Amino acid sequence: MKIFLQRLLKLVPILTWLPRYQRDCLMPDLIAGVTLAAYAVPVAMAYATLAGLAPQAGLYCYIFSGIAFALFTSSRHLSIGPTAAISVMVASVGGTMAAGDPSSYAAIAAMTAGMVAAFCYLAWIMRLGSFVNFISESTLLGFKAGAALSIALMQLPKLLGIAGGGNNFLERLTVIFHQLGSVNFTVISLGIGSLLLLLIGDRLFPRRPVALVIVIVSTGIVSFFGLAEQGVKVVGLIPPGLPSFGVPSFRVDQIEGLLELAFACFLLSYVESIAAARAFATRHHYSVNPRQEFLGLGAANLVAALGHGYPVAGGLSQSAVNEKAGARTPLSLFFASATLVLVVFFMTGMLQNLPDTVLAAVILVAVSGFVKIDDFKRLRQISRLEFNVALVAFMGVLLLGILKGVTVSAIASILFLLRLMARPHVSVLGRIHGSTRFSDSIRHPTNERFPGLFLFRVEAPLLYFNVNAVNTFILEAIHNESSPVKLAVCDLSTSPYIDAAGAKMFQHLEQELEREGIQLRVTEAHAEVRDILRATGISESLGGVSRYTSLADIVEDFERDAKRAASYIETELRSYT
Repeated sequence: MKIFLQRLLKLVPILTWLPRYQRDCLMPDLIAGVTLAAYAVPVAMAYATLAGLAPQAGLYCYIFSGIAFALFTSSRHLSIGPTAAISVMVASVGGTMAAGDPSSYAAIAAMTAGMVAAFCYLAWIMRLGSFVNFISESTLLGFKAGAALSIALMQLPKLLGIAGGGNNFLERLTVIFHQLGSVNFTVISLGIGSLLLLLIGDRLFPRRPVALVIVIVSTGIVSFFGLAEQGVKVVGLIPPGLPSFGVPSFRVDQIEGLLELAFACFLLSYVESIAAARAFATRHHYSVNPRQEFLGLGAANLVAALGHGYPVAGGLSQSAVNEKAGARTPLSLFFASATLVLVVFFMTGMLQNLPDTVLAAVILVAVSGFVKIDDFKRLRQISRLEFNVALVAFMGVLLLGILKGVTVSAIASILFLLRLMARPHVSVLGRIHGSTRFSDSIRHPTNERFPGLFLFRVEAPLLYFNVNAVNTFILEAIHNESSPVKLAVCDLSTSPYIDAAGAKMFQHLEQELEREGIQLRVTEAHAEVRDILRATGISESLGGVSRYTSLADIVEDFERDAKRAASYIETELRSYT
């Protein structure tokens, strides 16, 4: 029973922190929750329309997902809800699958959330937290910038009061250009005015629900002047109350498309959530459990599916609102959900004249922070490889769409990594003067070299796809030495793993060098590497692989033997004279 309770407390963190909840946290959490709800109302409705769903679907996602997520999360500040990128992914795939049927489309969006939950639970069981990290920060940088431009272009027609159209970025851009002559000046005035006020408000009053104030004012303007009759599209009637819970329906022929969409949403949701959670944990000096967040995201997406919502994630902007408003614990999410329940029961009638152009402005401001030119410049200075990864992700999203773009981004990131590991850097070592340490003698020409001794270090794991490149480099470097090499030593301290092909490479290298009268030895091998070399029987031919022998010891022995040989030769020469 005790073990069961311990596991339960570990699985459901709220059972640990809620009984010890301090009263002085109540008011900060309450204020943060209400502030988060005020931020969520316009944003949730805007993202839901971006996803092609009814505006209230976004509110339902915040209400249900926030409560479920708070039960399982290990983060104190992470807030869960719809995001712009996931909304567009759902719209791009779900719309095609539904073929214009609104009820089918809503079911597809909800079912996608259910499948995301299934992926989260599967990842938790299989401990795949490190696997999803193949989507690097560089990939996310390019992906977010591309997604932001794609989303902005999709919202521009609403801002201008034109029809828009097109299936990809270039087509949409062309269509908008040709429709500029038919813009609705009432719509554009309202939209651009809201956009400017949002930008100014965010600068003057950061982390405050400026968008909610603008939504209320713009809705009042539309109602008072009857702008809906002048071509200003509005949200329309929003049914009050909460939806009934139920399992979304789907057709068997939709499974393949749903799985592809759900997996992309799952990857993006987890990576974005854990990045935001870690950022706030670092700032407030506590730790988050990446594996535990699988459970939180799984629960959040499961209730989103049952409540006729769509996939959700932990967003950085909404979490920043929660943190800046003073949240101390996940209880702020309960207060946010309670506030939103009051909104959907008593305030939906006030929102029916909310103009679409204002929601478009909200989305444009929300995604504007995704395009970070300075980060691209900084990345290019730091690493050309990672800059190329970000660039591929950016172009992939623009040219192929968000769903295919995130897939291409992940594949490109892995391919660039494999390319880097396929030709690993091999350092030709020399001793740092006055020490027993060794470093790259090409990078540091003043390092001490030893005639007849060739020292090298492979700065990567030795795997089947890079051993040929490493073998070729070593042989060429040995043959290019100014004096004949008698002993070659490989420092394996920076090779945490070798596979069977890596072990076989040492066998072939030892045999080839032996034919040239050169002895090969390895040193500084990690425990697992030593085990592999011993299991393959290669360690004996390499002079043994011991954790007690260091590179400095081998060099010292070589120097001593060289001095003895030189002394012997000198003695012999003297005896002849």
